[in-house]
Amino acid sequence: MPSLPDGLPFPATAAEARLLVPALAERVETADRTGEVSVIGGADASSTRFDPTRTVHAAIVALGWPSLSPLGRGGATTTGGLPYVPGLLGFREVPALAEAWARLDPKPDLVMMDGHGLAHPKGLGIACLLGLVLDVPVIGVAKSPLVGEVEGTLPDDAGASAPLVFKGRRIGVALRSRRGANPLYVSPGHRVSQETALDWVRRCLTGRRLPAPTQAAHEAAGALRLSARAGPGP
Repeated sequence: MPSLPDGLPFPATAAEARLLVPALAERVETADRTGEVSVIGGADASSTRFDPTRTVHAAIVALGWPSLSPLGRGGATTTGGLPYVPGLLGFREVPALAEAWARLDPKPDLVMMDGHGLAHPKGLGIACLLGLVLDVPVIGVAKSPLVGEVEGTLPDDAGASAPLVFKGRRIGVALRSRRGANPLYVSPGHRVSQETALDWVRRCLTGRRLPAPTQAAHEAAGALRLSARAGPGP
């Protein structure tokens, strides 16, 4: 079973998870420790908010860099974890993502997570927790804001960005990934600075709203969910 840093078990209740948040948030690193990147990963998890079985379908993909060609994928489905609680999504979905990571070959040098990093009320979005658990650099790439306000005007040009500010502090950026598209919200997850996180997401844009790694992970998680719904074959 996957565990938190120092071998701590994942919490069984939301109350236990809330107690762990401050100490885990302090362990998040925002200095660059990416090293050389030859394999870049994308991670995503799919679940239904009020599913009584608390099923999570998670996928992590590996793409070659700079080709962005697929190299491998790992998937996992878990049940019975934490319920959906705002602000604690990582504790619900990271166990499945960690299992998917264990089944992935090759392992990425850097991962883009479909979700928030530091752009979170307590500074511990799912991208942060994933980085701490996997012990790898992770970037948060979310499709909608959780906290904060965009400072200034975000131009409509592809690649344009504007600071995302919360309580007077910059926690990430809003990024226009393509002209006319709703912005993405990019923030460090672990071992990546804000500048480097933005740079990597821009480099992985291929004309779609999502960068290639999270787009591939989104499709892989969706396929896993559909496969589970279809059930075993004859």
